[in-house]
Order: sequence, then structure tokens, then C-alpha cells
Amino acid sequence: MVVVSNTSPLMNLAVIGRLDIIECLYDAVNIPEAVAHELAIALPEQFSSQAIKKLAWLTVHSVKNHQMTEALLLDLDAGEAEAIALSTEMKAGLLLLDERRGRNIAQRFGLKFIGLMGMLIEAKRKGHVPAVKPILDDLIATAGFWVDNRLYARVLQEAGE
Repeated sequence: MVVVSNTSPLMNLAVIGRLDIIECLYDAVNIPEAVAHELAIALPEQFSSQAIKKLAWLTVHSVKNHQMTEALLLDLDAGEAEAIALSTEMKAGLLLLDERRGRNIAQRFGLKFIGLMGMLIEAKRKGHVPAVKPILDDLIATAGFWVDNRLYARVLQEAGE
């Protein structure tokens, strides 16, 4: 299955040192150049062009459909716009995407997506992590990941915690 990621899932997991979760769940992840650029600015030591090349499971691609990207930029940031465009070009089976506006637009294009919370639940179900709560708490405390109280409780309930 082809997987494309936006910036948020990669950046937030990198901040807490848990990129392994994405690597375990998906053998290969594709990102557009705009996402690579956003990651390099936010976390230059972890996502410089040289560092990305060392992550064998992560591949950077150029988006070919510039018209689609330009149209998406009216509502989304560059990373989200290119991630959606790349997903359509690659006929991705899954898009890693957290932001609500991006999800709404991805849905209009018929793209299947999952956010960081869904990935954590999936990682626990597949035995890649023993518990979701410590990772979720670390995302909130260290990465500044915002989770509303109802969603927090629902994620832990779905994870059986």
C-alpha cells in the first residue's frame, strides 16, 4: 500500500523520539517536497536532506500536478496541499494527516486518511507499542500536540486503557 504523509505526524513523533511508530506501521512513507521543507525548518538535525536520505523508509517526491497544488493552496498550507496532490498522483492507499481542514478536502478527493491518534491505536493493536497513554501524554507535554479531553478519553478507550 502506498502511504503519503503530511508534516504533522512525522514532526510530532520525531519531537518525542518515536518515528519508529510510523516505520513499524508502514514499510515505506512518501512525502512531497513541501513537507520535507517544513520538516527541515522545524527540526533541521533530524530532517536535513542528508538525514532524510538515511531514513530508508522515507522518500521525497516532487508533485507533478502544479495546478491542483495551487488550487489547494487557497485553503491549505503548502505541506497539506502537496500531500493531498501527491496522494492523488500516487493513488495512495493512505494519507497521514491530522488537520481537520485538510481531512475535509482529502475526503472530497476520496482519499483514505488516518491521524496520529489513529496511528497510536493501530500501533497498540498490532503490538508495536505496549500502551498509548504514555505516548499521548508525551505528545501533549513535549510536542505541544493539542488533544481535546473527549478525544483523549475516546482514544484511550479504543486502545483499551
